Amino acid sequence: MKKINLLLIVAFTINFCFAQKNKKAIYTSKEFSIYANALMQGKSFVAKAVSDSQIISNYASFDKPTLSESALQNWKLSKDISAFAQYNSSFPISNAIYNLSLEEMIKAVETDSTFRTGIDWPGVWTRDISYSIILSMAMVQPKVAMNSLLKKVNANGRIIQDTGTGGSYPVSTDRVIWAVAAWEVYKVTGDKDWLNKVYVIIKKTLRDDTNNLIDITSGLVRGESSFLDWREQTYPVWMQPVDIYASENLSTNVVHCKAYAVMVEMAKELALVKDEKQHSYISSSIRKSINKHLWMQDKGYYAQYRYGRIFKSISPKADALGEGLSVLFNVANDEQQKTVVANTPVTAFGIPCIYPQIPDMQPYHNNAVWPFVQSFWALAAAKVDNEKAVLESIAAIYRPAALFLTNKENFVATNGDFAGTAINSSNMLWSLSGNLSIVYRLLFGMDFKANSLQFNPFVPKAFADNNRTLTNFKYRNSNLDITMVGFGKIRFMLLDDELISNNQVPANLTGKHKIKIVLTNTNFPESKINKVGVDFTPQTPTVTYKNNCLNWLKVNEAANYTVIKNGEKLKPTQNLEYAVNDSVYTEYQVLATNNKNQSSFASEPIVVVPPHKINIYQVEDSIPPSDLKHEGFTGKGFVEISKDVNTEIKLNLDIKADGYYAIDFRYANGNGEIGQDNKAALRSLYYNNDKIETIVFPQRGKNEWNNWGFTNAGTIFLREGLRHFSLKLLPANKNMNIDINQAMLDYVRVTKMD
Repeated sequence: MKKINLLLIVAFTINFCFAQKNKKAIYTSKEFSIYANALMQGKSFVAKAVSDSQIISNYASFDKPTLSESALQNWKLSKDISAFAQYNSSFPISNAIYNLSLEEMIKAVETDSTFRTGIDWPGVWTRDISYSIILSMAMVQPKVAMNSLLKKVNANGRIIQDTGTGGSYPVSTDRVIWAVAAWEVYKVTGDKDWLNKVYVIIKKTLRDDTNNLIDITSGLVRGESSFLDWREQTYPVWMQPVDIYASENLSTNVVHCKAYAVMVEMAKELALVKDEKQHSYISSSIRKSINKHLWMQDKGYYAQYRYGRIFKSISPKADALGEGLSVLFNVANDEQQKTVVANTPVTAFGIPCIYPQIPDMQPYHNNAVWPFVQSFWALAAAKVDNEKAVLESIAAIYRPAALFLTNKENFVATNGDFAGTAINSSNMLWSLSGNLSIVYRLLFGMDFKANSLQFNPFVPKAFADNNRTLTNFKYRNSNLDITMVGFGKIRFMLLDDELISNNQVPANLTGKHKIKIVLTNTNFPESKINKVGVDFTPQTPTVTYKNNCLNWLKVNEAANYTVIKNGEKLKPTQNLEYAVNDSVYTEYQVLATNNKNQSSFASEPIVVVPPHKINIYQVEDSIPPSDLKHEGFTGKGFVEISKDVNTEIKLNLDIKADGYYAIDFRYANGNGEIGQDNKAALRSLYYNNDKIETIVFPQRGKNEWNNWGFTNAGTIFLREGLRHFSLKLLPANKNMNIDINQAMLDYVRVTKMD
């Protein structure tokens, strides 16, 4: 049987190669080429569109020892897709991939009329469904999109943050992408009842976020990177969940900036002038803070995030989703948008989630390409007229779909194979949504407004096709048959043979209509991309402190090291030690840098502070200790905080001298695993009647109540004397679990910083 399969594969490959010998490729690179009806990777792997409804592939995943382990794979359309818009062009491979994605979309609809996340991922996930809706599901399946979004609203009327690092919200904070998806549904449908419903949900959610997430010093939103929610995959291993909460990430900030901007548009539609001004102010403030703290002028794109403890520095890695959304959501200005697309590193098989990669880490977010991220990158590239980046993106999306015969969630950046990633799934909703977006949003350039549908097509010259049509496309109460002629950008547009202005279809259009789009047939401006290899940084140094000296072991691949003092880089050195002599609170970290000038993550901060500047106040001196039998605490015991116990704790702290202080808590939270569940506790820390900070007590391990660590710190200037503080459970401090919001407090640590 294996011999027969191998002969079939060899014959199929030889016949394909012979047939394509004199044909021009739509796209070609050293790794793979795309033709009108087929795709070839290397000299072995071929996917051929037999028709618009059938693809044959001989792809054998690299985790299999020989080609003989695989037979020819065959996708043939098995679902009725006639209810949806029908796409046709002279490129069968493009048509077939579109139809495959429509079929997988139908398969993704559950019996309760919500979307399944993937064939191996049941249920609705907030970020997955939201990004899918933004890409294409709002326009293709608006009712299912609505149902799915409403399933991600909790009993308190807030958007649900999916489980994540340290017990979900507020360590993970990208839930407000839901708002952008909800707005997209409204623009497609014009449903005012929907708008009124979602506006209230989003407003409540953002009110909590404003209280819990915004760093008043930097103006940035705290919390984990959007969708990159496996901490080891995108953060140094020393970072605890509380460190991730305190970090300030590009993608999450861009999402929050857009969420507030969406609320401005919603408020306009609902004539809520006061709300409109407030949301506009916050959105503008976050945008300015992103550009102040995360823009890297020397690289021409944004930094991955700010991280550290009291003092923060940037991780100069690229975050592909954040970079793409910064363009699409207008966080970057016009010139920045062009440089972001031109300079952000891309690899042979697509744009990796992060760049450069973390060494010795299994591919998943690290060393991986995700098609949905690639789709947003394609749309960003089209926005700035970067034809080269658009063509690379289309190729990077079509290749895996054609060879794998499904829309996989991710694949390894180094070899393009779906095997080897930590987890994966076929029929992934956001991957298939991204594939469909290439037709709707990129080639046909559909841009939904509150009261119209505008067309801004972008067709690379390599995809020039005089027979591109999209028929039976439903927009509100109209049904559109769209024909497109030529390549380039739009020259003019006809609605029922009448020239229309602004290339817009009005929202009040009814019945069946014909649209003809004529493109310019002119070349796009010369464009560039930053195509690189799949590079890895050095390992993060391990630093110790003894006898007024920092010491670290030699790191492989490191050409030099850089000491960071209070967030500022000092001069590079090749030494493995650094003498310190500080009389005030100081944080030190060390970077290892290779010959390509690519740096490791910064090491865990070493705090150098005279002992007399640290004061410990046992919480049980102010509040009766708990009767729970946990161990590992200091002093006479510990104090429980929960929804019902000690919802407000008053603390009288004896401040020894005027100055700036950092205040944090030693705590335990054994309510769940670090990477699962939703039981991070949070409280508001007040000095007299003024709020200092939201204090977060993330999960530290299931039933690990003897595992003690520190919260984030609030900083404040205090005068000498007895000062009155309180730790309160406020309505804004409700977590995702709702029922369990619990931690154990050992002591308060008050550290003088000057």
